[in-house]
Amino acid sequence: MIKAIVGANWGDEGKGKITDMLAEKSDIIVRFQGGSNAGHTIVNDYGKFALHMLPSGVFYSHTASVIGNGVALNIPYLINEINSLTEKGVPAPHIIVSDRAQVVMPYHILFDGYEEERLAGKSFGSTKAGIAPAYSDKYAKIGFQVCELFDDEHLKEKLQTVCEQKNVLLEHLYHKPLLNADELYKTCLQYREMIAPYVADVSAYLYDAVKNGKNILLEGQLGALKDTDHGIYPMVTSSSTLAAYAAVGAGLPPYLITDIVTVVKAYSSSVGAGPFVSELFGDEAEQLRRRGGDGGEYGATTGRPRRVGWFDAVATRYGCRMQGTTEVALTVLDPLGYLDEIPVCTAYELDGKEISDFPNTIDCYKAKPVLKKLPGWKCDIRGIREFDKLPQAAQNYVDEIERLIGFPITLVSNGPGRNDIIHRTPKL
Repeated sequence: MIKAIVGANWGDEGKGKITDMLAEKSDIIVRFQGGSNAGHTIVNDYGKFALHMLPSGVFYSHTASVIGNGVALNIPYLINEINSLTEKGVPAPHIIVSDRAQVVMPYHILFDGYEEERLAGKSFGSTKAGIAPAYSDKYAKIGFQVCELFDDEHLKEKLQTVCEQKNVLLEHLYHKPLLNADELYKTCLQYREMIAPYVADVSAYLYDAVKNGKNILLEGQLGALKDTDHGIYPMVTSSSTLAAYAAVGAGLPPYLITDIVTVVKAYSSSVGAGPFVSELFGDEAEQLRRRGGDGGEYGATTGRPRRVGWFDAVATRYGCRMQGTTEVALTVLDPLGYLDEIPVCTAYELDGKEISDFPNTIDCYKAKPVLKKLPGWKCDIRGIREFDKLPQAAQNYVDEIERLIGFPITLVSNGPGRNDIIHRTPKL
């Protein structure tokens, strides 16, 4: 079985926890896109972790963790992340890296920072991890696949060519120090030594795994609304966050992906700029931010306070549709227990009309939320393992979300731990 785990919204939905939980019965977990610019928070018997490059199944000794060709690979970051796990007592994970993955080069990180500095108040809110420049070079065909690190003559020649181009920008646009091809070559040799033990033909590896009946999880980064094509462009990430891309980013036939678990948050949150129709501000936002997630709504990579808002059925329904959802995992229900009433955004008002379909980015900026208030449950629900043992108001809230989005909710997360999960029979 091949199952994709993806996000419905702006990211930060809790995909890491769901992947970590489902990995127990899986053989292989594949990261198929993105880079170190976003993190998945995991709480398990080893402690609390924020993973950035590694798949969220690395805590099981029986699994293989794969970095697919669709990933923007920061090699030193990956190695440091592996070491940080073993230093905390986690058994050394079995890591496989695609020889076709794109390498995040040192200058990609520099250019990311230089461009944000140049744009100033009109910046995209980048994490400055070099992701956009790396993917830009990939599609401009001047990026470096992992396999290119292993051919000295080719590597030297290409570095010279790339440096000539980059140095024009550094000198005349950014007014920054120029790149040195010889120094970059030495860095690439270090990268080669670091990554060599892990490199393989991932598509061939996965093809054999499928033939042998292995269970495979495909783990996405961020959510549907951050997808380059179908998200809130241009305030998006630089790769496709959709389950459809998992086949490309891992090297698998698309028809083999039969289950798509879309992770949905019981309220809304987002890091970065862009339209956010149900967003809260002031004290109301700060209350939800402090109670949300595990230790508050702050970015796992940047530490930045996340923007928060009420559950948005319009955006979530769209995100689930774009993902091709077969089932929904609803996360972080527990933080809402402090509220007497819980508003949910059921529709948007746009140019004086009520709409139910998620609009394009320009119209999103003009849209206003249409809110419906549901009764709160005013108690702590952590530790409950059966849906019908939840307070009736909490059950009603989940039922209403399922009705509004039109996709079956099979899992409900009511705490940060691996076992803080309720298995639910959908009503759809």
